[in-house]
Amino acid sequence: MREEPHVKEVFQMAEFKYCRNCGKQLQPGETVCMGCGVPVGKGHDYCWNCGGKTDPEAVVCVTCGAGVIPKSGQPGQAQACAPQAGKSKIAAGILGIFLGWLGIHNFYLGFQSKAVAQLVLGILGIVTFGITTWISAIWGFVEGIMILVGSIPADADGKPLIN
Repeated sequence: MREEPHVKEVFQMAEFKYCRNCGKQLQPGETVCMGCGVPVGKGHDYCWNCGGKTDPEAVVCVTCGAGVIPKSGQPGQAQACAPQAGKSKIAAGILGIFLGWLGIHNFYLGFQSKAVAQLVLGILGIVTFGITTWISAIWGFVEGIMILVGSIPADADGKPLIN
């Protein structure tokens, strides 16, 4: 049976984007915040993922939903709040290429309005003899390619797509 890593170990493996002490944006690979001099990952006032202000006892950032370790450091409280991986770029791209006419890739990425528009266009093809379905299919195909080449780098929540 595989043991799950302790919460603090999971957060040490995460790449901190913002200083938890002062909220300053960090450069990749920094081990100490150049804004306040505190080691990366220390502090409880700002979210490591978005830089938003957090309550020191919060287990999740209310701005972006990222898990944060509360000041009390109770392992049981933060167990389910490890940083979550983003959605797959390849899955989204393939969904766009093959099922884009139904907007499936946009549902997957959380772009509900675009997804519904593509779905409606796809279904309207029944009464327009396929004209709107072709429009939706081309739209989905182009978005699928854009996702795969990185022109659409994030989902609707702003979380980067992973390879």
